[in-house]
This record gives sequence, structure tokens and C-alpha cells, in this order.
Amino acid sequence: MPSSTIRSISITVSDDDAASAAPTRRPRAVRRKAAARSLGQRAVRLVARWWPVLLLLPAVALLLFEASRLRGASSPGPAPPVSSLGRLDPTTHLVHGVREPCLKLLSPKSLANFVFPEGTRLDSVVNGITYKSDENDYDTYHSEANSTYLLQHAEATRFNLFTGFQTLAEREDSFKLNETVSVHCGFYSDNGGFKISEEDRRYMRACKIVVSTCAFGGGDDLYQPIGMTNSSIGRVCYVAFWDEVTRSTQEAEGKVIGDDGMIGRWRIIVVRSLPFVDQRLNGKIPKMLTHRLFPEARYSIWVDSKYQFRRDPIGVLEALLWRTNSTFAISEHGARSNIYDEGKAIVQKHKATPEEVEVQLTQYRQDGMPDTKRLHGLKALAEASVIVRELTPAPNHFMCAWFNEVVRFTSRDQLSFPYVLWRLNMHGMSMFPVCTRRDLVNSLGHTRKVKPLTQTIPESSTS
Repeated sequence: MPSSTIRSISITVSDDDAASAAPTRRPRAVRRKAAARSLGQRAVRLVARWWPVLLLLPAVALLLFEASRLRGASSPGPAPPVSSLGRLDPTTHLVHGVREPCLKLLSPKSLANFVFPEGTRLDSVVNGITYKSDENDYDTYHSEANSTYLLQHAEATRFNLFTGFQTLAEREDSFKLNETVSVHCGFYSDNGGFKISEEDRRYMRACKIVVSTCAFGGGDDLYQPIGMTNSSIGRVCYVAFWDEVTRSTQEAEGKVIGDDGMIGRWRIIVVRSLPFVDQRLNGKIPKMLTHRLFPEARYSIWVDSKYQFRRDPIGVLEALLWRTNSTFAISEHGARSNIYDEGKAIVQKHKATPEEVEVQLTQYRQDGMPDTKRLHGLKALAEASVIVRELTPAPNHFMCAWFNEVVRFTSRDQLSFPYVLWRLNMHGMSMFPVCTRRDLVNSLGHTRKVKPLTQTIPESSTS
């Protein structure tokens, strides 16, 4: 067939064939209508079945709204911060990736059967101590030749008839270690102040283990100790030293001393005739001179008034003294390690004047105090709000020397502690980490400003 004929051939497609080849849309629309009809029928059935519940939901929502509105109206403002008062949960830290308690105490059963050790197994240089007084120093301090010197010395320092009048030569001698040492250590004269009733003295003489605190000048509130075991309750004295201002302040808040001298577990000792205008310095007396106030006691735990003590005292003694063969335990400082850095911080925080701090640090430099972060293997700086110790000659000597430094220079005991540590190098000294201190106490902060005394006790006063 010729090629021209092939090119002229055409193929005709009918309308019926096109309709059968094209996709139809009608069945899909029908399916959609059927699905919608089915969904609507299901919705109707559900409403018919659950209509009581649907009617109740708006009523419940309305009740909840009204309740929240009334609750907001009855307690306006933000919720108060959660206090740490009464907390007993242990403080923990990470050890090799595992969280462990900062302070590991014996169980209550073990403490109930615990036998007190007779003492540490340390060979201490100082095994005896005597305290200077106006009786044994009468010829030195009361002679007419020395009267002018004493007057000038008292005016230039804070030494008085309570402290005695320690000279620089006597200060140097007080750091010499001998079998028996003789030092100034407060209570120098009967006319020096810090008067305690005879009834309170009898109570204090009966104490063998003492937990103590103080608040002078209205100071902080009294927080009841917690966490003690039944076996230790009758073996430990809890003693708080107040003055009349603090007693009046606490009574105004409903904390009244009972006929037995107690508020809760605390025996309240009201002190008359405080010897210093500086209330911080008055507070150093029960803090540092526990051995003078409790002559028959063997162990003491000091707790600053801003804290609530929350552990068993005998358990604390076992963990921090007996287990480590120590006679003195105090917390490391959490922020600084150097005495000269501490001096700068004290000035910056207005805890003492630049002149006071400079006088103290200049003396320490002249004495050869090193600029170091560690002394005798221990951190050089301590945080002295919790002190656990034996009341034996060597620790007592340390506290006497420390107290005299606080009287001579600033009241900031953390500034003088490294110096005394460096000079005495006392055996049995230990320092526990900050997290252990946090486990021992609940920190409540200072409640109110302390009211200063208007005058000190005159030298001619009588008891």
C-alpha cells in the first residue's frame, strides 16, 4: 500500500467509548455523603447516651472557678518562703558519683549502748593550765607604780577587769608550750562583770556534756534542738545565755522562762553586768570560755544563735572527735582560705573598720604569719559558728589565746583563728567540710539587730 494512503487513515472514537474510558466522580461523592450521614448518626447516639454528663461538666467548671477565686481572696500576696526550721533530712554530697550523707552518725541503738572513751590517745604538750586573776597578779597590777600604765592600757584596748590587762610580753608568753601554762582567760576579777546566779552556777557545775548558745541585746530567737536520741536526753545540758534585754524581747513574743529555768529543752542563764559595750565581744565569752563556765564538763558543742541544732550531741561527739581521735573540731570556711583575703572581706562588708583590721594584720605580719592557704595540714581559715571540743588543758589553752586575740584586736574571731592555729599547732585539731556543718544545723539567719550596751562595767563596781 502506498505511503500516502497510510498517512490518510484516521481512527474514530465514539462518545460511548470516551465515557467508559474517563473516571467517574459520582460514586465517590455518594460515598462521602454516606460517611457524613453515618458520623452524624453516631454523634446523635453518643449525645443521647451521655447527655447527663455533658450537663454536669459546666457546673463542675463553675464550682472550680469559684473555689479558686475564694482561695485567692482569703490569702492575698505570694506564699511565704519555706523555712528550714525543724528539718531533719540529711545533707548529702557526691562521692565518686554516688550521693552520700555529709555526716555519718551511729544508729540510735549503737548510741544507746555507746561507752564514752576516757579521752583521746594524743600526747599533748600542755597537760595543765592556770588562769591569771587579780589575786595572783595583785602586786603586778595594783601597785601604785603601775596604776597610770594600767589606765592608759585599758583606754587603748578593750582589756578590763573581766579580761585582765595582758601586755605584749604576756601575749608572747601565752603562746609558749609548756607542761603547765598560765594565761589570761577572762573572769580576772570578781568586779569584772558577767554575773550568774548561784542557782544557775549549781546547774552548770552538774553538766558533763553541754550544747550552748547565746543571744545578747535582744538578738536572735531561741530555736529548740531536734534530732537527739532518747539515750542522750538525760546526759546532755542545753544552755542558752541571755541578758535582760533578750529576756524582755523573748517574753514579748511569748517565750517565758519557766519556774524551773527552762524554755523547752534549753536552760536559760540570764547574765548580769556584761563587761563589754560591743555585744559581739560579750558573745565570745560563752562561745570561747565554755571551760570557765562549766568547770566539771568534759565536752561541749557551741552553736551560733542563728542556727537550730538538729543532730544527736553524743553522735556528733563520736563522729567528729572520738572517731577521728581529735580534741577540737571546727568547720572549714566555705568562701576563702587566706587570712589576708579574710581581712579584705571584713572591711568590704563593714564588719570592722579598715584601721582595726590593718592594726591586727600588721601585727601578724611582724610576727611572721605566713600568707598561705593551709597551716599544719589544715585549711587556714575556719567558719566558727559550730565548735565541737574537749574541755581539757590543750583545747582550753587554745581558746584562752583565741579569746585574748579577739579582745586585743577586732571581734571577728575568724580573723584571729588562723594566727592562733599557726602559733600553737595544737595536736588533735581537725576541720570538717562545709557540708558537714550544714548537716549539723538548720540555718535560720539573724532575726533582729542587736541593741548595744550604753556603758561597760566600771572597774569599781561590785557584785
